[in-house]
Amino acid sequence: MIIVTGGAGFIGSNLVRALNERGRTDILVVDNLRNGVKFRNLVDCDYLDYFDKEEFLRMLEQATGQARAIEVIFHLGACSATTEWDGRYLMQNNYAYSKALLHYCLDRGIRFVYASSAAVYGAGQTFLEERRNESPLNAYGYSKFLFDQYVRRHLPSAGSLLAGMRYFNVYGPRESHKESMASVAWHFHRQVLTDGTVRLFEGSDGYGDGAQRRDFVHVEDAVDVTLWFGLHSPYSGIFNVGTGRSQTFNDVARAVVNWHNKGHIQYVPFPPHLIGRYQSCTQADLTQLRAAGYQGQFRRVEEGVPAYLDWLQRQPPSVR
Repeated sequence: MIIVTGGAGFIGSNLVRALNERGRTDILVVDNLRNGVKFRNLVDCDYLDYFDKEEFLRMLEQATGQARAIEVIFHLGACSATTEWDGRYLMQNNYAYSKALLHYCLDRGIRFVYASSAAVYGAGQTFLEERRNESPLNAYGYSKFLFDQYVRRHLPSAGSLLAGMRYFNVYGPRESHKESMASVAWHFHRQVLTDGTVRLFEGSDGYGDGAQRRDFVHVEDAVDVTLWFGLHSPYSGIFNVGTGRSQTFNDVARAVVNWHNKGHIQYVPFPPHLIGRYQSCTQADLTQLRAAGYQGQFRRVEEGVPAYLDWLQRQPPSVR
């Protein structure tokens, strides 16, 4: 059996669907459906059962259920809002919850793959998975950083696979429920549909208008890496999950405008509240990922964004 926490969320639901495509339906989905629209992400997925997060935690505390049958836990459940500043909430949801799952797996020899984030790098310019490169700018990034540090202390004695997926800027299908925290590709698409104007930030940190850079990775590529570690890799550790190349927000905007064959770009003032809390450039260093044996390729924005918009076009209006 496979457990996917955050299974109704963005990366989680794509992972459940990818498991289905690989012939796996022996999946237990765990999530919090307080945001009920997330149910749409699971409508075309097949799985054994669904547990609310709190019910699942109680099950773990009581050490009941089918522990001996669990092959791997993909722990993707978290608050992913970089704008969330309730530190107690983040530490309970992202840190304490993750520790409970980690020890459940370590005690039983279960493979454990979890979601980390490129937010741990903060304003740094070196994106290699080492402590000296990590200095988060927001409370979300700190919660992820702290758990990565906790994992590092347990890696030497772990008796089963323990792998952190340090996701960069993921975009693609099944993210519309995230609304304000959805990818810029989704937002630019909505802006073109609404009034034909794609809005990008003016220059900041020495970057020109719309020239701030991110490592934009399509969710299906991110899921492929995650599944490879969970089902095949013998290597534990923390690994960057990105394309290995940064592209500008202008690149994403042009890909959206070109797909629609309409729209124009407008630059808006850089928000004062983001000064000192904004990553102007991210680019995954894939040295450790490749050294672990992962050889899959990653789509560029010019390929991934049109594929994503093709998918959106096939969805009902509520999803687009």
